Amino acid sequence: MERVNRILEHDGYQECLRKNETAEKDRRFCRHDMAHFLDVARIAWILNLQEEAAVGQELIYAAALLHDCGRWRQYEDGTPHEKASAQIAPQILVECGFAEEERAGILAAIREHRNPKSAEAAGLTGLLYRADKLSRSCFSCKAKAECDWPEEKKNWKIRL
Repeated sequence: MERVNRILEHDGYQECLRKNETAEKDRRFCRHDMAHFLDVARIAWILNLQEEAAVGQELIYAAALLHDCGRWRQYEDGTPHEKASAQIAPQILVECGFAEEERAGILAAIREHRNPKSAEAAGLTGLLYRADKLSRSCFSCKAKAECDWPEEKKNWKIRL
């Protein structure tokens, strides 16, 4: 997990975390922070094992850590956060030692993590999409009345 730890320590990544935190300082639900990123990574890893998808752990964790790193741009200028994150991530991935083929897979998963067609996708793209959606604990959210997620997407029970 050496390269994943490089992402955590990367100045550009840390700046994204700070910007996300500032942009969401008054947000009461579904923050795009380290807790969310690690929840997504761990759920994706579990799904990977259950589905015998054979996606590497570093790829899963890298995609999960980076998938919402550009969320602040959505607040700032309206850029969809999957697009902003996919624009920010390449430099971080290069500087953290990910090969071209690995970067391509991670970036594709980031770009598609909000696309409902990814729900059934194999590999990293599908794992990231499903884990991102499963990571939300709607059943215990203190701000559920304010949530704009459609009812059919909300997680009212724990499931995998």
